[in-house]
Amino acid sequence: MSPSSSSPRRRTLTAGALAATAALVAAGVQFTTVADAANGRDTAIAKAKANVSRNADLFGFGAGQDLQVKDVMIDADGTQHVRFDRTYQGLPVIGGDLVVHQDSHGRLKDSSRAKGHNPAVKTTVPAVPAQTTAAKALGAVGQDVTAATSTPQLVVWAADGTARLAWQTTVSGTGKQGQPSGRIVVTDAITGAEIEQLATEHQASATGTGHSEYTGDITFADTLQADGTYALIDPVRGHVTKDAHNLSSSSIKATSGTLYTDADNVWGDGKKFSTDRATAAVDAHANTAWTYDYYKNTFGRSGIKNDGKGATVFVHVGTNWDNAQWSDACFCMMTGDGDGTVDPEQVDLDTMGHEMTHGVTSATANLRYSGESGGLNEATSDIFGTMVEFYANNAVDKGDYLFSDQSTPPWLRRFDKPSLDGRSADCWSKSVGRLDVHNSSGVGNHWFFLASEGSGAKTINGVSYNSPTCNGSTVTGIGNQKVAAIWYRALTVYMTSTTDYKGARTASLNAAKDLYGSGSTEYNAVAAAWSGVNVA
Repeated sequence: MSPSSSSPRRRTLTAGALAATAALVAAGVQFTTVADAANGRDTAIAKAKANVSRNADLFGFGAGQDLQVKDVMIDADGTQHVRFDRTYQGLPVIGGDLVVHQDSHGRLKDSSRAKGHNPAVKTTVPAVPAQTTAAKALGAVGQDVTAATSTPQLVVWAADGTARLAWQTTVSGTGKQGQPSGRIVVTDAITGAEIEQLATEHQASATGTGHSEYTGDITFADTLQADGTYALIDPVRGHVTKDAHNLSSSSIKATSGTLYTDADNVWGDGKKFSTDRATAAVDAHANTAWTYDYYKNTFGRSGIKNDGKGATVFVHVGTNWDNAQWSDACFCMMTGDGDGTVDPEQVDLDTMGHEMTHGVTSATANLRYSGESGGLNEATSDIFGTMVEFYANNAVDKGDYLFSDQSTPPWLRRFDKPSLDGRSADCWSKSVGRLDVHNSSGVGNHWFFLASEGSGAKTINGVSYNSPTCNGSTVTGIGNQKVAAIWYRALTVYMTSTTDYKGARTASLNAAKDLYGSGSTEYNAVAAAWSGVNVA
């Protein structure tokens, strides 16, 4: 807050106070002063601790335990989320963390707890001295780390739900290629048996530079390995990119293929129909990250199944396979090399987003892949693949309503008038359900365009569109971000496996009512767009 012109005094703010204020403002809560921000945070913490004490059985909170504040988030409506680490008799509890969710008045709404929510252990004195534990840890890391030093810490290990005393030893040293490297080794304090071994520096996050086929020169997250090479393992999102070596899609398993590695962390050559096999991997790795981030940052969804787990991505699948697909069986994304003449690798941004969205649909409404529900399944992937493209805001591949325009020029499908491909339906009719699902999807895509951008002629990001309505009406759009939010809620809350287009209208209107209110501009636009494609 700036001092008023009538007051010459200046406030001195600590770095911690500034950080706390910034975090709370970013979350949507506005405070008049830094003191207000601190008071709001302190009040939330105090009430959260009281909620844990009053609900000790729920939180597994008992004698000898204490809570250490780790984070406080306050939503725009005042809802509070207070994150604690747990200690037992002064020892850190690994796997004992928890989050208290409470309303704006500090009343308990819900809780999130790691497995170790009841960390009491019978033995309080470790039987294995720290020196012995350190030696075991140094031995466990073998030759990957040289000139190593170790720092043991006595902890309560409860990450697997069974609380016991353990030594957590951080081993730091130098890897084979001279890079910083290390491990965290956890050993049972009574038996000395190894419980867990985690990578530290040798799995550190790195930033790769890629010369992509579709999105120019880009940077992406990858991993520095123990041998000094870099690997296409995303340390933040967890996905892995592999070369399938032209295995057919029916032969792919999660363990198939070869992980991409590189010595200098510069990947690909940026050419179409590239002979550098890493070029397709650059697009695939980066576009998977953009898809993950879109769902995470827009809807709070952590990964395809909302479980925080990354997928395996295969490039160079099949021989002249001009396609891409998602497989629940291997929890993987597969992309082909195109037809070898016109269509290059199927790793452009909206195609990647499309295929991964099939996984999201499978994990939520699970729309059956036939009839009208199959068309909705395909439309959902087209819609969110397109939204990933808008989200990425890449200067080379700008957001548009031309699906797969990069890998299947000039486009595979388009939203403003789907029938321009000679196969897809602009409007609903009783025969739509008999079409191939990629063609019956046109009704859903057309609805999305009308609801987002409206009917008639317009130019968006340099692309000309002219969207008619099936009933001769004029539709005014509300923007694709709002329509995508409505569609996501409809998919994840209201749709079922057999939802048809009439059911999708009902589901999306319910979602619009939830988000914006019945009779709102957004609600009415959704309804008008459905009427505009003959879905009443």
